[in-house]
Amino acid sequence: MAEDGFAVTVYRDGGRWDCALLPPAVLDDLDACVAALRQQPPEGGPVALVDVADEFFVALRLTPSGDLRVLLSDVTAAEEWELARQALDLVRPGADEPLGPEATDEVWPAGDLGIFRDLGLDERELGTILGDVDLWADEQLAAVTARIGVGEPFALVLASLQETAVD
Repeated sequence: MAEDGFAVTVYRDGGRWDCALLPPAVLDDLDACVAALRQQPPEGGPVALVDVADEFFVALRLTPSGDLRVLLSDVTAAEEWELARQALDLVRPGADEPLGPEATDEVWPAGDLGIFRDLGLDERELGTILGDVDLWADEQLAAVTARIGVGEPFALVLASLQETAVD
């Protein structure tokens, strides 16, 4: 796996879900991630999953109408990571104030917890996955992708990243 994370897209093509690696540039720039997501087939609402340093993840999903749905796994990441700040800006437009020390003591998600509802992962179950502080971001993403039916393609992409890191 890349030292500072990885990004994948999950998309439907010909009625079948698949998963592919996105370029490393999307780890630093949400606009680049959205642009890469918009290049995927629109069927089923393509998803981008961005893991940053295994600390947090951002999930983006395009609706059939082209609207963007955003989920940030840990709002406190916005204190330290630019990508998390960009995601939080989309979730809470105009919220320029820092979180403050009392807000950064706990981990909680921000954004659209219903992002995967139509794929069988409701808000409560997603909240349980995100609330498990013993899971790293890649483990949370593995749980999410398994639950929405793309666990195997996701695992194959992660395995290819690990092979590349070893070489």
